[in-house]
Amino acid sequence: MEEEQVRHLLQSIVHPETGEDIVSSGFIEHVAVAAGKITVVLRFAKTHDPFAIKIKNAAEQLLKSHHPESEVLVVVKEGGQPKRPEPKLTTTTGGIAKIIAVASGKGGVGKSTVTANMAVTLRNMGYRVGILDADIYGPSQPKMFGCEGYIPDAEQEDGQDRIVPATAQDVKIMSIGFFIKPTDALLWRGAMATSALKQMIHQTRWGALDFLLIDLPPGTGDVHLSIIGELKVDAAVIVSTPQQVAVADVLRGVEMFRNSNVNIPVAGIIENMAWFTPEELPQNRYYIFGKGGAKRLAEECGVEFLGEIPIVQSIMEGGDGGHPAAGIDSRVEEWHRAITEKVVEKVMKG
Repeated sequence: MEEEQVRHLLQSIVHPETGEDIVSSGFIEHVAVAAGKITVVLRFAKTHDPFAIKIKNAAEQLLKSHHPESEVLVVVKEGGQPKRPEPKLTTTTGGIAKIIAVASGKGGVGKSTVTANMAVTLRNMGYRVGILDADIYGPSQPKMFGCEGYIPDAEQEDGQDRIVPATAQDVKIMSIGFFIKPTDALLWRGAMATSALKQMIHQTRWGALDFLLIDLPPGTGDVHLSIIGELKVDAAVIVSTPQQVAVADVLRGVEMFRNSNVNIPVAGIIENMAWFTPEELPQNRYYIFGKGGAKRLAEECGVEFLGEIPIVQSIMEGGDGGHPAAGIDSRVEEWHRAITEKVVEKVMKG
């Protein structure tokens, strides 16, 4: 099935006010068809078109009736049509089944480490996985996966430039870290950062993925809003430590995703660095950052507490050595699998 077939089907839907079909009227901003997924973006001439929801529902029903085997997503974007014609948006994200954002209220809680180990755990579970390292100012995934020296190639595909991601341990990875030297300071204003991010999202040759994990920067800001505007994020996972100062920042992250303009389900909260276990005393637990702070906040916020991940030497060594610990330490894989299985279940149901 091609994009033109989808457009041909949508020609049967007529706007009640204009009396013209939505394709001829230019209300179809974008169509993507890949890997059993059909995505259609609608943008109407009016900022608040009263028929937008009716047309959206009609488009979804029409496409589902003709293609019951495919997942159908129809999105209405606000803001009216651009005053000047814009080049047709092409994207390489059509083959991605589910997108999970991994966020944190503050830095230093191990969000990137959790992302890397969750990716490897998903791989161990048999899924096709990719990571978008969206932490523009502190990209960590190249080091986590031992591909710091990777220089992406650009290849032509259907007349468009595509960026070839790194592949490490069967995980596809795209990061701004591939385009800068580790010693360079990245002094970008927000617009420059989001522009680079959009290019990585839409031009990376992702191929078919079951899950794309997005390693977000700490806090809330331009990068978060940019990603939310560019991708349909299926769920967010928030990482915290037990410390009260970290837990307080988690609340802001939860509320950002819950905002009516964002409306992304929060799959739950992970408490990282929950306790310390020395190698020579594997049964001992030392709660050096406090105990249970993230779990209490999850209960207060009404979101699921996904589980705890302790501080163990192999997690640090795996991150520094380019081999996430979930791939080499059965204990770490067990902790992450218990959490990851909950996330997968929530995303699949949602």
